[in-house]
Amino acid sequence: MTERNEIKNFLQMLKKGTKLNSILTGTCPRCQEESMYVDQNPYNLKNIYTMHEDCSRCGLHYQIEPSFFYGAMYVSYGLTVAVGVAAFVISKVFIGLALTQSFIAIILTLIVLMPITARLARNIYINMFVSFDKNAAKKN
Repeated sequence: MTERNEIKNFLQMLKKGTKLNSILTGTCPRCQEESMYVDQNPYNLKNIYTMHEDCSRCGLHYQIEPSFFYGAMYVSYGLTVAVGVAAFVISKVFIGLALTQSFIAIILTLIVLMPITARLARNIYINMFVSFDKNAAKKN
């Protein structure tokens, strides 16, 4: 019975209106109705950072101030370190690779996940400053 409650609680965290929903989906942090990115595929490296200027639903201007997303570099650093440590633990401890092979696994993991961590960093950073407003889409 507690396993069901845990699943239910997890799904509640992913509902519209939560920061986690906006972060994982890349939607506008204020209304969560529209993607912030022109191309939703982070692996299209040509458009990885190309964002809409404003949300067409609530009017939120994503570039809150000049060079706003430079702060996302610090978030990206933290995410990259966490992914690197996780890759090391999985490759060294659980799989039992040699140290050199573990470092190769870290490098490959970071290269493959770079577009996702870059987008997640931006999503986390803007969600630190903008809160969900369920009436935002109606106001505009």
